[in-house]
Amino acid sequence: MSETVVAKLLYFTPPADGSRPYVLINTPSDPSVPKQNFSNEEHDVPIENIRGKEDTVSLDTAGYQFFRRPSAHKGFSDDAAIQAEYYKECIELVKELTGASRAVVFDHTVRRRNPEEKEDTPDKRQPVPRVHVDQTPSSARRRVEMHLPSEDVPHLLQRRFQIINLWRPIAVPAYDWPLALCDFRSIDYQKDLLPTTLRYPDRDGETFSVQFNPNHKWKYVKGMTPEELVLIKCYDSQEDGKTALLTPHTAFQDPSTPPDAPLRQSIEVRLLVFYD
Repeated sequence: MSETVVAKLLYFTPPADGSRPYVLINTPSDPSVPKQNFSNEEHDVPIENIRGKEDTVSLDTAGYQFFRRPSAHKGFSDDAAIQAEYYKECIELVKELTGASRAVVFDHTVRRRNPEEKEDTPDKRQPVPRVHVDQTPSSARRRVEMHLPSEDVPHLLQRRFQIINLWRPIAVPAYDWPLALCDFRSIDYQKDLLPTTLRYPDRDGETFSVQFNPNHKWKYVKGMTPEELVLIKCYDSQEDGKTALLTPHTAFQDPSTPPDAPLRQSIEVRLLVFYD
């Protein structure tokens, strides 16, 4: 039985002066420079639990897709072991599930929610409670240039490629602060998404911030287990007007979460995915 909850989602509000939005990431604090130049606003949004109806969405229609595939790697406590073992597993899994000819992992994030942590820090990553898309078209192409051999880049950029996040709970089911995903078919690509600069000490990145639109259709699978995963499309070069290009997503406080639910733990692995 599907059920719908109403939860508060944090959406982007553009800078009042019309300037390009930015966020400072891991940058030494300077009181004269705001950490970000935009604000966020809560909206009450219905989010449908599609447990039992996971096959109603797919990567190319909604922009995300659920699967059940247990992981051979279990610890998720050592970055070197994750890179040595889990990366290979994710590459083969993504190729199997998408039909891609090549997949390259470029990073991962383990999140373990701790209510005592007031900020998201590089060594203690928390769920992200803001509607966003991890990549823009320009930052997606930049990722290919950053992570693939330079001699391969021109050819790869001429073919279809994607950036896909493989997200799964670890250790315990994700009842606490689960992941909500917005159906690509319900967004206005030209109006809802604003490129936002991520200013790192050594470089600039770019993501899409997302403005509120009452037409957005939000879904989740309640109580995802470590044996389950969702592929989240962050970019697709196949701009044919029929294919989902990306997926706005956010962690959210589910009002139906049992009070004794264990705190959320999850891992997301980000991959460049190529097709012949």
